[in-house]
Amino acid sequence: MHGHDGRLHPAHCGSGEPKVALAFGPIPSRRLGRSVGINNIPPKVCSYGCVYCQVGATSSPQLEPRPIYPPLEVARAVARHVERVRARGEPIDYLTFVPDGEPTLDANLGHTIELLRPLEIPIAVISNGSLAWRPEVRDALRATDWVSVKVDAVDEAVWRRLNRPPAELALATVLEGVRALTDGFPGSLVSETMLVEGVNDDIGSVTAVADFLRDTGIRTAYVSIPTRPPSEPGVSGPDEAVVARAYEILAERLPSVEYLIGYEGDAFAASGDTRADLLSITAVHPLRESAVRDLLRRSGSEWGVVQRLVDEGLLRSVDHEGSRFYLRRFHRRSSTS
Repeated sequence: MHGHDGRLHPAHCGSGEPKVALAFGPIPSRRLGRSVGINNIPPKVCSYGCVYCQVGATSSPQLEPRPIYPPLEVARAVARHVERVRARGEPIDYLTFVPDGEPTLDANLGHTIELLRPLEIPIAVISNGSLAWRPEVRDALRATDWVSVKVDAVDEAVWRRLNRPPAELALATVLEGVRALTDGFPGSLVSETMLVEGVNDDIGSVTAVADFLRDTGIRTAYVSIPTRPPSEPGVSGPDEAVVARAYEILAERLPSVEYLIGYEGDAFAASGDTRADLLSITAVHPLRESAVRDLLRRSGSEWGVVQRLVDEGLLRSVDHEGSRFYLRRFHRRSSTS
């Protein structure tokens, strides 16, 4: 894993490639440039069951971090992927933990971050913030360069309707954890608020979130709407006027507020294995049809690759806001297995 020069060197994991794509991309990120994604959590291991989630429903929300993939296995997979991307001359701005669930449910997150440092690429974590009340989670997040935490609501009823946490988790605990994480955070700590029409987009809900963020000390907030197909039917973002109003409320209280409502673009990396690229990227990031066609073009592949994945039940297509998206289809075991 580590050579005599102290740097991280790619190495294969004895029995071959892992069963899941632990690293993918780079993909265009609205906040992080060109980001190599790290998938350290299997689907759908999460502490929330958000109504707008693009990955799918959470059958049993979890609150206890546990070891999942061995840190060396994850770090080696990322190192191999980075080596291939760099060999093609493609830039990488961040290594981002953005899995099919909540990344802080990985008890080895901090160790994995430590193993990735020799790659000398900034490290980010996109979290829902629900476990920041745990000291070990805060320690792991403080070892990164950039962290995003979700603050969709500060009202208990709205939070439960929108994020659907386990019954035993209290919103006050979550918010106190975010406050504790903010105190002395060494890198960049930002928030994201997802607005859902008729749930948390009213003036009172947005104002309460803005006041909390201001009082907590978070300086940069992102306002987002569901731009990718949610798993729940009937979930949509508010119209432009409501989003603009939310922006203004936040901007009155915070020094930096940005939208997360634009299209990221189609600049997804192609490794040469089109089938693997499609399955790894769509596992956590649904692709517009235009992005799929662009990836096929750059890989020298035909649409038949996509159609075969659909026929095999590995990809599915959905229409959302006038665009067609392709998503990875997961085959979950029953809760009794």
